[in-house]
Amino acid sequence: MVLSFVFLIIGFVLLVKGADVFVDGSSGIARFLKIPSIVIGLTIVAFGTSAPEAAVSIIAGVNGSNDIAVGNVIGSNMFNLLGVLGISALISPVRVDVEIVKKQFPFMLAATAVLALASFDVFFGSAETNTISRGEAFILLILMAIFLYSVVTFALSSRKEGGDIENKEKDEKPLKLWKCILFTILGLAGIIVGGQFVVDCATRIATGFGMSETLVGLTIVAVGTSLPELVTSIVAARKGESDIAIGNVVGSNVFNILFVLAASAAITPMSINAQGLCDLLILMAVSVLSYIFCFTKKTINRVEGGILVAMYAGYMAFAIIR
Repeated sequence: MVLSFVFLIIGFVLLVKGADVFVDGSSGIARFLKIPSIVIGLTIVAFGTSAPEAAVSIIAGVNGSNDIAVGNVIGSNMFNLLGVLGISALISPVRVDVEIVKKQFPFMLAATAVLALASFDVFFGSAETNTISRGEAFILLILMAIFLYSVVTFALSSRKEGGDIENKEKDEKPLKLWKCILFTILGLAGIIVGGQFVVDCATRIATGFGMSETLVGLTIVAVGTSLPELVTSIVAARKGESDIAIGNVVGSNVFNILFVLAASAAITPMSINAQGLCDLLILMAVSVLSYIFCFTKKTINRVEGGILVAMYAGYMAFAIIR
């Protein structure tokens, strides 16, 4: 038990320090390439911090553990919108880039809607089965390719125009590209390893105090796989990199649905139970509410952040009671 506490502390240190270095490195790459930070947030940061969800869901898909794969993605996306955005906004109001409001967030809403339609077998199959088939998985993967194309197109057009104004205004001495890449890799490694330490040690400690595995799974493991997104977004918000913070959340959610879940379903078609369908509908409602917060004033303020966090607490209570 004592050793678990020691490694728990080490895990948190790796998470925080890794996120600090990761944000510096990734934002440095954006400045060097003369592209908006939002592009890095939507791609490198988002996909990197979603590595734990990808590993858990794809392995679960290979093993035929559908509930784990689906629950992990839905739960992670729920936490990203309510927990990560909410806590980040409580610490420092999150400014939302117009590109996110006009294109990327609506794309995330569309991806969630397509997942819901696929889950209810609107595209293929019978409504009695509620299975994400291989055909529906390929539809999701095609949408992922479209998402990446739109982000790359935006990055190239921004670079052609000389990069975003915010990057030009920063007067600190930029890091060399090799240092930015090294910081990004080392920071991401620290985030992933630290997150794994925290999940494993917290689970051992919780079960040692008598918590059931089900409760541990709904709380510690669900939040633990999203710790990279949480810590990275908080650090980015505190450093004034709101574009990376919001881009991380939106990009991670898109990646989770259109790649992680799609890849899992492409390997083994995934049936979704009644609880999963219910959670998916809640996720859709939460996504719409989050978009409304982003759309109004292009900022998520502390009051809205508090509402999001309170909603996540309510959702967790509902899930535990259920």
